[in-house]
Amino acid sequence: MPERITLHDGDYVHLRTWKHDFFAATGLYEGPSGRVVLKLGRTAGLLGIPASWIGRLLCDRELDVYRAVGDLPGVPRCFGTWGETGLVHAFVEGHPLQRQERVNDEFFPRLERLIEELHRRDIAYVDLEKRENILVDVEGRPSLIDFQISWRWPSGNAGGRRGLKRLIPDELGRYFLKRFQEGDHYHLLKHRRRHRPDTLTPGQIEASYRRGFWHRVHGRVSRPLTLLRRSVLKMLTGRWRSLKQDGPEFMNHSGGGAQRQPTAQNRHDG
Repeated sequence: MPERITLHDGDYVHLRTWKHDFFAATGLYEGPSGRVVLKLGRTAGLLGIPASWIGRLLCDRELDVYRAVGDLPGVPRCFGTWGETGLVHAFVEGHPLQRQERVNDEFFPRLERLIEELHRRDIAYVDLEKRENILVDVEGRPSLIDFQISWRWPSGNAGGRRGLKRLIPDELGRYFLKRFQEGDHYHLLKHRRRHRPDTLTPGQIEASYRRGFWHRVHGRVSRPLTLLRRSVLKMLTGRWRSLKQDGPEFMNHSGGGAQRQPTAQNRHDG
């Protein structure tokens, strides 16, 4: 992560890096308007092959989703891009949903309304399986971050024939949207069962264990990769899990928030 970045209101200094994987690095910065988050897409090559296109592609896709949901409560405001593969958004005062954390009665109804609104706008969040993507703000309300792999497929030509819409038939894109949205509902029920089972009916609890075909396929493919990743993480850092996943160090150093709302210096509208 860069040691400092320049936004329209001045320089922001790097405080810490939360995540650094194949696709992107995410870090916390502090400057004139408080704290912001920079998500920097991949720029390094792979085995001598340029791979910065991956960072640009994912940054553009995530920016497209942020623009479509920027007015929703529970989504941090996006301030635009930084460099070729970076995206800056507001820092949410709070913490990632922790293992066995008991949230208030309104937490999951609010989160469900947010997910339903995403779906109404032809978006599937897709990454709801990861508990660390669900934030609990200082008021106990839910927020969603990380729309990197979210699937947005506007009806008909509403979003224009750009990106994947030029390569994938509309019927197939809509099929993926529906399947991914079903996955959102499943993972929402699963999290609710783990954190507030007292708010579910017996039928909902039963449904929270009922994985669809594509979820079973995904589990069989991703589970070995997850175990490999955790083994490498343990070897390199001495931890099985990232700081955002029930990390006491993250919880002790994640306070603070932005007061005004900056804009990325080289924000683009295209």
